[in-house]
Parts: sequence; structure tokens; C-alpha cells
Amino acid sequence: MSTQGKVSLAVVVGGAFLAGILFATAGANLFGVGDAVGTSSQAANLDGSTQIEQPPPNTPNGFETAFSEVAQSVNPAVVQIRAAKVVDRRMRNPFEGTPFERFFGQRGPSEPEVRQGLGSGVVVRSDGHIITNNHVIQDAERLSVQTLDGEQYEAEVVGTDPYKDLAVLKVDASDMTAISFGNSEQVSVGQWVMAFGSPLDPQLNNSVTAGIISALGRLQASPQRGRSSSQGGGVQNFIQTDAAINPGNSGGPLVNLQGELVGINTAIVSRSGGNQGIGFAIPSSTVERIATQIIEEGDVRRAYLGIRYGGAPETLVDNENLPKGSAVVSQVEEGAPADEAGLEAGDIITGINGTPLEDYLQLGNQIASMRPGEEAELQINRDGEARTLTVTLGARGESMTASSEDRSESNGPSTAEALQEELGLQLQGVTPEMARRLGLDEAQGVVITGVDQSNRMIRESGLQPRQIIFKMAGEQISDMDTFMEVYRSVEPGDAFRMAVRNPDGFVFVTSLRRPADTE
Repeated sequence: MSTQGKVSLAVVVGGAFLAGILFATAGANLFGVGDAVGTSSQAANLDGSTQIEQPPPNTPNGFETAFSEVAQSVNPAVVQIRAAKVVDRRMRNPFEGTPFERFFGQRGPSEPEVRQGLGSGVVVRSDGHIITNNHVIQDAERLSVQTLDGEQYEAEVVGTDPYKDLAVLKVDASDMTAISFGNSEQVSVGQWVMAFGSPLDPQLNNSVTAGIISALGRLQASPQRGRSSSQGGGVQNFIQTDAAINPGNSGGPLVNLQGELVGINTAIVSRSGGNQGIGFAIPSSTVERIATQIIEEGDVRRAYLGIRYGGAPETLVDNENLPKGSAVVSQVEEGAPADEAGLEAGDIITGINGTPLEDYLQLGNQIASMRPGEEAELQINRDGEARTLTVTLGARGESMTASSEDRSESNGPSTAEALQEELGLQLQGVTPEMARRLGLDEAQGVVITGVDQSNRMIRESGLQPRQIIFKMAGEQISDMDTFMEVYRSVEPGDAFRMAVRNPDGFVFVTSLRRPADTE
């Protein structure tokens, strides 16, 4: 079976890891009827009825028991997901890291290898509908699901939303225990939560950890990765928790002490790749909305603005007293809703629907949460003058679900001219003649022929004409084609490293950030 599928924190010192797939090296009555877990009167059973209210325990004994009771009620709805994926395994270059690498630097041959991925999920409908992360099941050839009692099922993909890193699976079963949805809009920092899943190893299925909600509204790019993803990673509004989350926990539920789903465990920030008390979950309000669309409508229709943008430079924000999350519009698509509303390149978006931007990623997150046809009010600053534009949002031109076959593989600029406009660099491939003039042994890489000095990011990067880019985002760059391919693999809004050789032969490393995706 074939399926589809940054932390925007200034103090992050580690990388953001998918909390859920280790490829083998390593409430709603909207969902139908059936038994549901959860004990609060605020939790809706899947048949529309409500549970009898059980007030939170106020004694030490009662508090202790609460965790055990939640574990017992929720675990039957938690499943382990195994994903079989065929990958190309390349032989290691024996000269790697030696002076001979440049002469024998070609990659070794590849051979297909079946790898087993591990993730988690949670039943949301008694007839066998299961929610997990898209990255858990992306590109899997075969999916299997195991329940708490050891029962195993083959699973099919109902649909996916790579933009929000969510997927809905279906197994042939009935009368499954399903979880109740809680209201993630009502959770608070310091509130106790519990995380469920299969961390690190299949034998550790249905593990339970506890912690608190550490923060709310953590804006970052979805951890969805992969060059084949035409949708790229969307902007997420995560719940942060210190409940232990490890690889394999992806797709499992984060619940409150009433046994209600408040989030789907998705990512971690770690120096080591393991739990360090910084985990992220997709809020249940988002999960329920997306899953409902996939199950009932077959796809996800998302609002579309039609711009490219990036964060406003600090000097501009400070000098003109703008909201710190203001976004600079770098491009407006012709005929797009933003174009029809009168938005122009160079405009500074300071707020949306009356709310000032505290982080420019808020813009994409807010647009993505709206439906096509809705109106959005954009507060902008044009040439120092504050204005308000009303935009009737359109719909993205292609489906967001795995069932869509006719996707464009493009994930960014397709020409050097478009790249120059987006990134601020003029580039061309290194020719044999150019290699000879620069004293290079071979015509490898791309040479910078011009830089946009008005682009603050480029100006501060240290990049200059006549420098040769030979490595980017961990990949060797041989020519313009490979440069464009690697650049398009970088998710909009993400930073990437670039290794550059000066005309004098010295090498230095810098970092750039790809402008945020079109919204």
C-alpha cells in the first residue's frame, strides 16, 4: 500500500525530532456511536450522550488513584502502529573522511531494504477509525495495528493532512473502545496530563507517562518532512508538555485526568534524540476538526491567501514600533485572494482579525484554521500608514489528502530567476572554464554571481559573489539542478546550513532560512 503524507523558539538548543517513527534501524458525536472513555460531564460520548460528572480528587489517595483509573480507561483505545516501508540502502563510501574522498566521492550502489516503522494511534470511533500522525504512516507499503489485548488488524488509510501532520486509518472492527474528546481551548499551564503510546520498542506498547502542560501556543513548523511532500510542513500551534515522549509515541493521545483527549503527541526537542522533558502535541480542537473533515468529507479544504512572507527585521520593528511578529509580504500571487483585496509586495502585515502578530508564524496558523469563503481582516502597514484590508479567502487548488493522485511535486521555485526573487541570491553552475579560473579540480557546485544587499538575511549571512556553494542542508551540491532539488526539500520557514568555498580556497559555514510558504 502506498500512502502520503522549528521550533519557533529562540532558545532551542537541540533539534526537533519526530516523536514517532523509527524505521527499523533503530467529542463528539461527529465520529459515530460506541463506547468512549472519559469521566467528565464535559466529555461527549460518541453517541452524543454525556458521562456522569466525577469531580477531581482532593485527597492524596484520590489523586494517586486518578492516574491509575485514567490509565485503565484510556489504554484500551490506544493502539500500536507498525509501518513497513521499502527504502534504498546505499553502501558507505570507504574513502569518506579521507583525502581521497574528493577523487572517489561518488556514492556507493543502493539496494532495496524493508524497514519497520513504529508509532502509536488512538481509536476515535468504535467502528475502527484511528487517528495518528501522518509521518508515522507516510510512504508505508503495509500498515498493521495492535490493540491492548494483542489483537492485530491490517489498516487502510482513509486520508491524510500532511500540512497538520495528521492521518486517519480504518481497521475492519466493530465495538472498539473509543476515546472522548476534551476541549484543548480550556487546558491551562500547570495542568496534569498523561501521554500514551509505544516508545522506542514494540514490546513497550501502551506505556503511560505523566507530567504537566508546560506551555501553550508554541508556534512552529509541523515536523512533517520529506522531499516527496508537495504540501510541505504547515504551521502548528502546539501544546508543550514535560510528560515523557520518545520516538514511537507519535500519534498517541495526550489526555487530562478525566481521560479526555486534549492532544496528539507529535514531536520532541532534544540534544540526544530521547526525552528531555520538551514534548509537543497537536491540540484536540485541531485534531477533531481535521479528522471530521477526512471521515465525513473525504478530504481537507483549507483557506488560501496567496502570498509569500517572512518575519520583519528587528530594526524595522523597533524603528517603527510595529508588533514584534509582523510579517513582510515578499510576493503576492496574481489573481489570488490577497491580490484581489489589494495586498502588495512590501506591505507589512501587523495583525489578523484585530489581533496583533506576536510571531509571524501566527499568520499562517490563523489562515489554515479558517475555511474557504470566510473573510479575514488584515491589519497592514504600507509606507508607514496603517490600513485594514478585508480578504475573502479562497481554497487551495489541490486536495490535502492521500487519496489525491494528481499532485504537483513542486515545493518551491522552479527556475533560477524565481529562486533569486525568493532567496536573494543570483546563482549559476560552475563551468569547466570557471573551475579552471578559480583553481578548482573539478566543476562541482554553484557559484554566487550576485547578492541582494537589501535582504537582511543575505547581508548578515556573509555570502558574497564568486563564492562557491558545495554543500547545503547536508547534501552535496554538484550543479544548479541538485541545488534546486535540495532547496525545494527544505520546508518553508525552516533554517538550513550552507557550506561555501571562498575564492582563496577557505571554507566557511553559514545559515539561511527559507521564506515561509505561500498562505
